[in-house]
Amino acid sequence: MVHAEESEPHHVAKAKRCIFLMMEGGPSHLDTFDPKPELANQHLKAFTRSGEMESAMSSGKRYFVKSPFDFVKAGQCGADISTPWVHLKEMVDEICFYRGAQVESVNHPTACYQLNTGNQFGGDPAVGSWVTYGLGSANDNLPGFVVLPRTSYPQGGAGNWSNGFLPANFQGTPLRSEGSPVLDLAPPSGITKARQRINLDLLAELNRQHLQTHPTRSDLAARMDSYELAYSMQTEVPGVIDLDGESSQTLDAYGIGDAKTDAFGRKCLLARRLVEKGVRFVQAYAGNWDSHDYIEKAHGSLIRSVDKPIAALLRDLKQRDMLKDTLVVWCGEFGRTPDNGLRGGGQSYGRDHNAKAMTMWFAGGGIRAGHTVGATDEIGSEAVECVHHIRDVHVTLLHLLGLDDNRLTYYHAGRHKQLSQFGGSVIKELLA
Repeated sequence: MVHAEESEPHHVAKAKRCIFLMMEGGPSHLDTFDPKPELANQHLKAFTRSGEMESAMSSGKRYFVKSPFDFVKAGQCGADISTPWVHLKEMVDEICFYRGAQVESVNHPTACYQLNTGNQFGGDPAVGSWVTYGLGSANDNLPGFVVLPRTSYPQGGAGNWSNGFLPANFQGTPLRSEGSPVLDLAPPSGITKARQRINLDLLAELNRQHLQTHPTRSDLAARMDSYELAYSMQTEVPGVIDLDGESSQTLDAYGIGDAKTDAFGRKCLLARRLVEKGVRFVQAYAGNWDSHDYIEKAHGSLIRSVDKPIAALLRDLKQRDMLKDTLVVWCGEFGRTPDNGLRGGGQSYGRDHNAKAMTMWFAGGGIRAGHTVGATDEIGSEAVECVHHIRDVHVTLLHLLGLDDNRLTYYHAGRHKQLSQFGGSVIKELLA
């Protein structure tokens, strides 16, 4: 494992760690943070799309759909936010909303892969893997990259947090959302700590001998690191995942104990505890936001499930003086269309996938808090101001963590590879 003292940032970092809130399924920017009054004027106006088809679902007879939610201007910054966000609206002065991002795919697996790894087709390292590769671990007893998935994995599965061609010890470690977060955390009955240590030392010696005869096999060194990390986690993880030590006020603030918010509330609180203990990159999943039908009910329920926990996370980090050097990111794999097709022969007031327009937001270390950057057209169909490919978002994220995408490379398959694939630009408008 690469340790923090062995790895230096490329430049002065604004953030030491990142919490990435992944809204799987594609949340609608039009019903969350990017209001479009023109859609009320166009509501249910029918048209036929041809010649610009991105997918079969968005072709043919269509009709415009207004947002079922009202919007308010929140905070001193006057950020646009839909009314279901009862708690997050109190924290918008800490947030930079970005409306200019675009991706290339309207299919969930490929879009998730591109968002998480920079490559639509999988097989490359995840953002968290690159961050851990570049910065090392701040706690030898915990993984540098932890994932808090839903019970059902996202489309594309564990490839979304894969180490790809990086050594295996840089892959994301998922903590289960039900039951014991880590399987086999305790040694089998009858195996003492001392006996386990003897066994691991013997195994390590055999692996070292093997590595001496195969010095270019990085996977062997990674395997040795993984055994040691698993051993160390037996001591460290139980204390991190045990929320009993948190006050009743903290548990209530995150919505823990309330059926609507408990699941994501636990993830947000656990994310705070993990980064507090030195984990570099935590990704927490919520969903499914794929609301092709009845968006008022579907998105309304989803917003309520994450609103209170996310607001509590931001507030908690700030109260602990951690927000200033923790980067918090909120996004999905793409946005949604201002129009919909007929479902079952009728109108269902949902939205299809949209790679050309989406809203993501950032908070914390180095971010231009209290601002909205970029814009979409009058119906929210396409980004038109401060437009950047998702690769530039990746480059910006690395930059805030003190890493230069062009210098953070790994030699594989005959060339030096990087997260952005072939280079990108820092989105300076997002920076404080």
